[in-house]
Amino acid sequence: MSGGLRVTVTGGAGFIGSNLVSWLLRHPAIGQVTVVDDCSTGSMSLLGSDLADTDFRRGSVLDAGLLDQAVARADAVVHLAALPSVPRSVLDPLASHHANATGTLQVLEAARRAGGPLVVAASSSSVYGAQPSLPKSEDSLAMPLSPYAVTKLATEAYLGAYHACYALPVLPLRFFNVYGPRQQAGHPYAAVVPTWIDAALSGSAVTVHGDGTQTRDLTCVDTVCQVITTAITDRVTSPWPVNLALGTRTSLLDLIDLLGDVLGSPLRVEHTEPRPGDVTHSQADASRLLGLFPDATAVPLREGLTRTLAWHRERRAAAGARSGQAGQRTAVGSHARTS
Repeated sequence: MSGGLRVTVTGGAGFIGSNLVSWLLRHPAIGQVTVVDDCSTGSMSLLGSDLADTDFRRGSVLDAGLLDQAVARADAVVHLAALPSVPRSVLDPLASHHANATGTLQVLEAARRAGGPLVVAASSSSVYGAQPSLPKSEDSLAMPLSPYAVTKLATEAYLGAYHACYALPVLPLRFFNVYGPRQQAGHPYAAVVPTWIDAALSGSAVTVHGDGTQTRDLTCVDTVCQVITTAITDRVTSPWPVNLALGTRTSLLDLIDLLGDVLGSPLRVEHTEPRPGDVTHSQADASRLLGLFPDATAVPLREGLTRTLAWHRERRAAAGARSGQAGQRTAVGSHARTS
């Protein structure tokens, strides 16, 4: 893997990060991939066989020494490490600030010390918050409604400031409701698509916070990986934030119907009160994105959900097989002790 571009991915053991690592390792222009992740929300298991082909460094982006080692000689840094979730930030705003805002500042400082590799960083459509205009344009006023959204606005602002002050090449990308394989359920802050798939496969009702008329610009993780990979190989930069979504708009009720269609049976639904900090409607203006990445491709929602469902089913089957093997070993051990 020598001779190509060297890329460091923070948060590379997470949902988006592990998918991106797979994309990068398959690209002929990429020579080395270094991953930094403390595995607090990600998991090395998501990297699968790709783990052996990366330079994996377990630790936090708040560790300046670790970052200096991981970023040294890098041609590009993709900063995905963050403490995700609006509800989590409402419960613990300081933790979100330290991980997301201070973490971004540490990554930018490491990049500056390393001589200025391209820094691509993940922001979020949550920065639009109470902004009523649709579709959401990067030129619209950001009106964040949660501490998480504020930390992502800080991420973008820091990238722009480092470009202005230190001529650091940067690209802040606003992610919109990214979903796809490797996005895990089973924790309180899981995203809606894996949570609903997990509930449906378990025979449980799906929970909708509010009446379900909320809309989202659902973006398959493959689109995100395609854009970021192109940004690295073609060295695409922008000091201003760029929406990373292609302008779709799906209500939660329509998403429930489509998921039921893909699953082969309708989902049972339970409604609860809306959550503080949640955005009501989300849809991207993709003009700036397509100006920089004219080949950006949207994955049809049905296709993306089908792929995602297949991953969840495979993961459940593998877990069931492991559980069955463990049960057999226990039974054999018990027999041995009583014979």
